[in-house]
Amino acid sequence: MALLGFLGRFVPPFSGFVFACVLAVALQIFVFSPISPDFLPLPGPSSLASLPTNTHLQGVEKLGEGILKDPEDVCVDENGVLYTATRDGWIKRLHRDGSWENWTMLNSEALLGLTATRRGGVVVCDAEKGLIWADEDGHAKVLLSHVNGSELSFADDVIEASDGSLYFSVGSTKFGFHNWYLDVLEAKPHGQLLKFDPSSSQTSIVLDNLYFANGVALSKDEEFLIVCETWINRCLKHWLKGDEAGKTEIFVDNLPAGPDNINLAPDGSFWIALVQVRSEAWEFVHRSKAAKHLIATYPSLIKRVNGVSGKASVLHVGADGKIIKKLDDPDGKVIRFVTSAVEFEGHLYLASLNSNFIGKLPLT
Repeated sequence: MALLGFLGRFVPPFSGFVFACVLAVALQIFVFSPISPDFLPLPGPSSLASLPTNTHLQGVEKLGEGILKDPEDVCVDENGVLYTATRDGWIKRLHRDGSWENWTMLNSEALLGLTATRRGGVVVCDAEKGLIWADEDGHAKVLLSHVNGSELSFADDVIEASDGSLYFSVGSTKFGFHNWYLDVLEAKPHGQLLKFDPSSSQTSIVLDNLYFANGVALSKDEEFLIVCETWINRCLKHWLKGDEAGKTEIFVDNLPAGPDNINLAPDGSFWIALVQVRSEAWEFVHRSKAAKHLIATYPSLIKRVNGVSGKASVLHVGADGKIIKKLDDPDGKVIRFVTSAVEFEGHLYLASLNSNFIGKLPLT
């Protein structure tokens, strides 16, 4: 009887305490959540599912192994010099004689896509500072840090047209480089494709409302450009010239993973790096707004549902959007999470956010 009396006095206040805790957590998750989520339009079954998995990417040679920290992109200039931007703030380059050079330090952990320019040097996307140009001597300056009075954040990839204009993607206009996962959780099209004219310093919006705009590439004749939408596994074609100028259409969709960077091949086709940013757990999350709020409020949970990065895939696509072939390292045995693929002189050069080297693969 004494025990029952004790419990009778203890349980009600304890229950109130539990209720208060649950209420506080619920308010934190649903009222003070940093996102206002929608359901992500998940792509249908991929037509690439019938393509057999292969191990072609396991044949890569590792260039600069151990001296490159998570190189996200790679480009080659007209002299055959290879450039890459690394997570420790360097732009490094590989000369034709095989020697690596610490070319210029940008003091940033947010360097992403880069492109060689016709006037020399490279333009690199700094997801925190904007577009940065490093001239032939490695002297760097910010080309663009604001758009229409607002700070430019999450510049992702960039390509230069023959007239000197720069087309570049903005992954998200709402979320930044370090909380990218909030963008995919919110599942709203915050991405953009912009055009910057260095001669006039004018910036215009080419495409808006993109689901995480990522890689950008111009066609060989510059009649159209391609931009990748990573979250929904598709690439769009936007016409720049001809009767279709100004129109946008689907270039390729229902990909088996998210397209990251895309690069023009010498014959006019394209190489697309595919990154697995979703898993079975993500599929559940994208069907539950409550789960989205929970993960957004407690970011440590992102590790439990994040996509599989332990493999690599690269897709070769014709100028008409038809699939030519797919190259894989299905187990990440040699290379994994490839984020960029560039063809030069019969070889494919591969960058990865999960490696300490640039991969080199013969194509013949």
